[in-house]
Amino acid sequence: MTETTLRQATARPKDAPWLSLKYREMLEAWLFISPTLIGFLIFFLGPLIAIVYYSMTEWNLLTQQAKFVGLDNFQDALFVNPDFWHVVRNSVIFALGLVPLNMALALSLALALSRPFFGVVFFRTVFFAPVITSAIAWAIVWKFLLQGEAGAVNQMLAWVGIDGPNWLREPNWAMAAVIVTRVIKMVGLNMILYIAALQAIPRDYEEAARLEGASRWQIFRMIVWPLLAPTTLVIMVITTIGSFKVFDHIYQMTGGGPENGTLVLAYYIYQQGFEFFDVGYASALAMVMFVIVMVLTVVQVTVRRKGME
Repeated sequence: MTETTLRQATARPKDAPWLSLKYREMLEAWLFISPTLIGFLIFFLGPLIAIVYYSMTEWNLLTQQAKFVGLDNFQDALFVNPDFWHVVRNSVIFALGLVPLNMALALSLALALSRPFFGVVFFRTVFFAPVITSAIAWAIVWKFLLQGEAGAVNQMLAWVGIDGPNWLREPNWAMAAVIVTRVIKMVGLNMILYIAALQAIPRDYEEAARLEGASRWQIFRMIVWPLLAPTTLVIMVITTIGSFKVFDHIYQMTGGGPENGTLVLAYYIYQQGFEFFDVGYASALAMVMFVIVMVLTVVQVTVRRKGME
């Protein structure tokens, strides 16, 4: 067989375009993204479409088929049921307490642990360890620590002559206790983000400011803080979203009590859907929470960007 005949035998047929380099690369690209695409369709888009549909139905999970009722569930939530606005108020209080405290503590820890010194890795690990700890286990431990007279926290306060409250059974203290314990658990994540941002700031800026006689506070206010603005925006958004999604912490520590003092939106949705089996109303509440979080995110991004201009 001559060389020309061999080349013709091994050449791709012109009528098979799927064998061309362009189509093979396209096929490989779709194969690579298919796991993510399938996961997006099954675990995000599909449930989202289902929630939109069920939010406009009346459906008892155990006894009846879904019945289309239009916007009645939204009307009941926004204008009829007084518990809804109480729950929204609790969610806002939780977010207003958690987000600033978390961010302030995370930035303080990052400023202290961003420079190398003996033991810095140990301290970073200590503050980050609660992030990877089981949320249920964390809540159970703090539930025992914050009991009345038998709790370790009140026993330590008694040593210095302070009569501590029953943290999780008094309405005035339960929300504060839940916020603080949640901050302690999650602050390590934001600390790591701030440390990464601080280490990315060129040291030349700080050294030049020192040569000009700037104090530490002036360096932080005029150089460090403005350069941390993009990271601060990301942290603010993800922490706000997380504060509205909190469920396991409330479920294990207070169950929404006492006197519904810690009944936040995510836990209220769980109650309506899986305790009272009102799936339609729970789906409507989930849509409302989605809109609230989306609006807050857009407002935060817009305000922060205007501040950065």
